[in-house]
Order: sequence, then structure tokens, then C-alpha cells
Amino acid sequence: MSVIERTTPDHPSGPVDPQRVDTSAAELKRGAFVNMLTLIASNFRSIFTFLVARVLGPAALGTFSVAWATIDLLSKIGIFGLDDAITTFIARTEAVGDKARARTLFRLAIALGFTQSVVAAGALSLAIRIWQHQLCLQPEVVSSLTLVLWAMPGIALFRISTGVSRGLKIMRHETYSRGLTESLVTTLAFVTLIALGLRRFGPEISAILGSSAAGAVALGLASSRFQSVPVNLQGASIFREARALLNFAAPIAVYQFLNVFILRLDFIMLGFFVGRAPGVTLATVGIYGVVIGVAGGLRKVNHAFNPIFAPVVAGLTAGGDQHQAAATYARLAQWMLWILLPIAAILTLAGEPILMIYGPAFRQGTVWLAITAVACATDAFVGFGETVIMVQRPRLNLVNSMISCAIAFAANLWLIPRYGVLGAAIGLLIPFVVQGVLRFLVLRVVFGWPTQWNNLLPPIIAATLALGPAILCRLIIAGMAGQFTAAAAFLAIFGAAWQYHRMRDSTMIL
Repeated sequence: MSVIERTTPDHPSGPVDPQRVDTSAAELKRGAFVNMLTLIASNFRSIFTFLVARVLGPAALGTFSVAWATIDLLSKIGIFGLDDAITTFIARTEAVGDKARARTLFRLAIALGFTQSVVAAGALSLAIRIWQHQLCLQPEVVSSLTLVLWAMPGIALFRISTGVSRGLKIMRHETYSRGLTESLVTTLAFVTLIALGLRRFGPEISAILGSSAAGAVALGLASSRFQSVPVNLQGASIFREARALLNFAAPIAVYQFLNVFILRLDFIMLGFFVGRAPGVTLATVGIYGVVIGVAGGLRKVNHAFNPIFAPVVAGLTAGGDQHQAAATYARLAQWMLWILLPIAAILTLAGEPILMIYGPAFRQGTVWLAITAVACATDAFVGFGETVIMVQRPRLNLVNSMISCAIAFAANLWLIPRYGVLGAAIGLLIPFVVQGVLRFLVLRVVFGWPTQWNNLLPPIIAATLALGPAILCRLIIAGMAGQFTAAAAFLAIFGAAWQYHRMRDSTMIL
């Protein structure tokens, strides 16, 4: 068996140790399985969206969607990148067995993130009330936004505590906190509020309760891993740890904010253009919210792998094992394509019957769903490049995000006033493609990672072979029957290709 050569992080050389790559692949498989259970459980949250759409209608869903998209962005101010930073720090301390330092870092991150989130929520709530006229938002959106801001502390507790659990390579904690607790509490709270006749702010209050419950459960689960570890009471050491943690988190905080800004910019700008762009109303924004929610399932595929991939790649690169990290990344990229391509094809070929579940009015989002499905699949696939860069040179992610953010803002500002919601969908796709190109260049040029086409080509070829007959079915057979037939044809051919490749490659995850 060959032994890897220790090299500098940026220019690796030497053979890959197959046994070590297989070990990393086994870790990814175990972690991904647990994370997949989390995603399945978290889909109960879609019941909440369905209920809001059915009970309160597209306009109410649009109001809540704009507010929640804004909160998702503003919560990054309070978290300040500590969720991703703490994962890397905990993974490094675990690698050397320093449990006391890990507990100190955990307590610091929680205290900083929660305090910052409470202060930010209060300041932003006051600022929105003072400058609501200058913001040019609908009164319903302003009321919803100022209330749902108080979900930020719970979001901070959940994300930072989950980051600690991920650093410990414990993926099941998120299943209990986000997958079960948040979904169930949010849905049950909404049903209870509607039964009590509290329809006005039902979605907002439910979201606050769900986020707070998830944060409390995530905090309790992460804390349980440090009960027997002594507390480090050395003030100077705590100060140094806080400074190191915040210094590492600072560029992460900025590019996280920019990434969420890119992801949520379409919603936020649609909120500004309600009544001032073609076809943009709170109702169409609500329909677009459902479209994004359905297409966003593709981004969740990344969430099944990324939580375990981050500590694995952090451990490999910390020891200079760039070739092992690159081989693990390439294998993971292939797994992702095998999963993403058929889901994106189904949403593109048979989007109308899926949206009809939410009501007849939602069928107008079929074209929007096809575009956003491609956008979310692209974001999910290139997201691993961000993780690789984050654990080594997070400032490069900041540069990439700044470029992509500027392009996203310009694209949405030009497209939405001209094409309405369709422009927002296209404006979502453009920056994700740009981010993918930039991350590929960093991995190729800065880190010297080769493009391993042998791993990427099998699912791409399978999708290409399946797409032709699927499109033919879509053109020949009219209506929903044609959509279902096209999707079935794609899955049949793609599934056969996958099975053929699976028989030849024992490292396949499924």
C-alpha cells in the first residue's frame, strides 16, 4: 500500500492512499445517511408552507416569505460566521484530543452568537419602524418583518450548536433539533393559532416558536457532549480563544451574508417591486415562495453531505493531505450528480402537477420552477467547493462572494422591473453559475486540484442519454400525462445507467 507524501497545502504532490480515501468515504456515507434522515424529517416543515398557502392564501404566504427571506439574511449579522467557524475549530481540537479547549470554544461561540443576535434583533426592529417609509415596503411586510426578527436568537442557538455537533462528527443531533423539533413545533403552533382565531400573525409567531424550540434542543444536545469535561477558567486563555475564533469567523461572516444575500435577493427585491413591476403582487410572490421551497429541496441534498464533509476535509487538509482531500471531494461530487440530476429533471419536466398540490393558482409558477431547479442544483453542487476553501483560506470565499453578489444585484435590478417574477428566477441562476466558475478556478489554480472527469462524466452522460427521450415524450404527449410520461422516461433510462455504473463501482453511496 502506498503512503501519502506530506506536502504544502497549496501544491500537493504524491500518490493517493486508497485505504485512507475509503476511510473518508465511509465517514461520508455514515454521516450522509444520518443527514438524509434529518432532511426527510425537516420536510415536515413543508406541511407548514402548505397550510399557510391553503388556509391563508398566496398573498399571506408572499408576505411571510419576504419577511422570512429577510430574516434569513439579517440573522447572519448576529451569528457572525460562528456556525461554520466553530465546526472547523472543534474538528481541529478533536483531532488532537483537547476536550477542555473544545468546551471553551463551544461556550464562547454560544455566548457571542446569542448576545449579538438579541442586540441585532432589537436594533433592527427599531430601525425598521423608524425608516419604514424610506424602505418602500408594504405595511403588511413591515409588520411581519418586525415581529419575525425575534426568531434570530433561536436561529443563532440552533446554527452554532449544530456547528459544534458537526465538528464532533455527530450528525444525528440536527435530526432531533431541526428535523423533528422545528418542523413539528412550527406546524403545530400554526394549527393551534388558526384554531384560536389568531390568523393575522400566525405564520410569524409559529416560525419564532419553531426556531426557539430548535435552538433549545440543539443547545442541550451539544452541551451533553461536554458534561464531563472540566471548564477552562483562565481569563487570558479565554480572551485569546475568543479573538482567534472571531478573527477566523470574520471573513466567513461576510461571505455568508453575501451568499444569503444572493440566495434571498430575489425575494427581497420582489418585495420592493410589488405593484411596480410586471405581474409582481404579494400573491405572485407567494407563488414564487412555493416554487423556491420546492426547488430548494435540491439545495438540501448538499446539506446531507456538507455537515460531515466539512470536518473530514478540515482534518485532511490540516495534515497537508491535499490529494486525499481532492480524491474525497471528487467522489462526493459524483454522488451529488447522481442525486441532483434526476430530481432537477423531475421538477423541470413535471413541475405543473407538483405545484397544483398547493392550489390551482400555483400552476403559473411552472416555468419559474424549471429555472430555479437548475439554479438550486447548481448551488448545491458547487457548495462543496466553498467548504474546501473555507477550511483553508476563507478570505478567498469572501472575494468570490463579493463578485457574485455584485452580479446578482445588477442582474435582479435589471431583470425584475422588466420581466417580473421570471426575471427574479433568472437572477437567481446567474450568480450561482458565476460562483461555480470562481470556486472551480480556486480549486484548480490555487490549491492545484485536478478536474477528475472520470468521476463526473458517468452521471452527466446518463442524464444526457435520458434527456432526449424525455423531451420527445413531453413534446408528443399533451398535458399532465405528457409531463408524467417524460419524467418516467428520464428516470427509467437514468436509473438503468446508474445501476450499470453501481455494479462497476463499489464505492457508490447507494
